[in-house]
Amino acid sequence: MAKNLLLSPMLKWVGGKRQLLPDIVPMINKKAPLYVEPFIGGGAVLFNMQPKKAIINDYNQELINVYITVRDNLEELLDELRIHEENNSSDYYYEIRALDRAEEFAQMSNIEKAARIIYLNKTCYNGLYRVNMAGQFNSPYGKYKNPNIVNEAVLRAISNYFNTNEITILNGDYKEVLKDLEKEAFVYLDPPYMPISSSSFTGYTEGGFGYNSQVELKKECDKLNEKGIRFVQSNSDCEIIRELYKDYKIKTVKAKRSINSVGNKRGEINEVLIYNE
Repeated sequence: MAKNLLLSPMLKWVGGKRQLLPDIVPMINKKAPLYVEPFIGGGAVLFNMQPKKAIINDYNQELINVYITVRDNLEELLDELRIHEENNSSDYYYEIRALDRAEEFAQMSNIEKAARIIYLNKTCYNGLYRVNMAGQFNSPYGKYKNPNIVNEAVLRAISNYFNTNEITILNGDYKEVLKDLEKEAFVYLDPPYMPISSSSFTGYTEGGFGYNSQVELKKECDKLNEKGIRFVQSNSDCEIIRELYKDYKIKTVKAKRSINSVGNKRGEINEVLIYNE
């Protein structure tokens, strides 16, 4: 089957992997009967690979709700997005952004919540999902001329892919996803990266993912390795990560990252791909 070239991330997500696809994709076993991605984020690798059977997961409830809504309620979602497109302005943006601080947020439907996230993602500054310590969306308005709020072709392609293949979508602890995998599975891990400076950005889930979480993840990789399950993991190129994974193969790759709000400080940085054989 030829790949559907329209299948691509519908959301811009922190640490997105589009630019690293030429490095990551050749390392993935395409013959594995099950592809597993416990930190799905924007899904660049999944949508490039287009496996017929996959398990995807993320801890971020808002993100997973978007994927489930695109799968199950696409037409209603598109209707909501068209309303956002018609009303888009700075004032409207801040009104929609503020909804997660209001009591009525709990009464909003999953379709309305999914449309809100897509709208904010397409119109916020730098196009990145970001929450504060209370879990509230806090990116400022982006002032784009023609944001692609109703990206219908891509949304239809994703909905069709989810509905015509065996794609299980989960929302929870990545460790649960890894528990009972068969040896033939292939796992791609794209966790929140180990922070390499005090300004490192980890605001896409409340609570962060610090050193102890990285150590816990390493133990999970060891379990996969003991079962003979192949994996590839992306992470920061730093001493802590290199030391943690010294018993595995490590490949250095270059990525352009645009998290820094100062444009000239967004440059090429080294990241690592950790893998077993």
